[in-house]
Amino acid sequence: MKKFFYAALAIGAVAMIASCKKTAEKNADTQSDSAVVEAVDEVVTDSVADRFRNPEYQAEFATDSTYVRTPSGLKYMIEKEGTGATPGATDQVTVHYTGRLLDGSVFDSSVMRGEPATFPLNGVIAGWTEGLQLMKEGSKYVFYIPSDLAYGARGAGNDIPPYADLIFEVELIKVN
Repeated sequence: MKKFFYAALAIGAVAMIASCKKTAEKNADTQSDSAVVEAVDEVVTDSVADRFRNPEYQAEFATDSTYVRTPSGLKYMIEKEGTGATPGATDQVTVHYTGRLLDGSVFDSSVMRGEPATFPLNGVIAGWTEGLQLMKEGSKYVFYIPSDLAYGARGAGNDIPPYADLIFEVELIKVN
């Protein structure tokens, strides 16, 4: 009986030591997770998006002569001016485009799909409706679209968070 008692006591002690080790490992993992979260927060704080939230950077960006600012807040840069037709607000257009968040990540691209997109201008975000009416067929523009001319507070799916300003590189192929 004493052997059984000592064996049970030894097994209990081993189990207790093992559970303490697991708790220590779990605490180490939690500390490691916290360090990762802090590192990610630091990177996000340093992102392009945060630079745009910085008043000094906004002032510099606002005076950048490579972008033209419209009264609505849309900004654009002409990479190539076309000579074709200019679309109206209800026209259908065919375009090649790449959409990016301010951190540079691509959320949509007809260029990557290898096929231009066709849609009516009155069926897209306000920044597109306004911006494409500035273009002529054959033009290539870069648009900086503030969130209130994009998806605003609602965002769009998992790819575009709420209040996201967007950058679009757009080539107007055809006014249909």
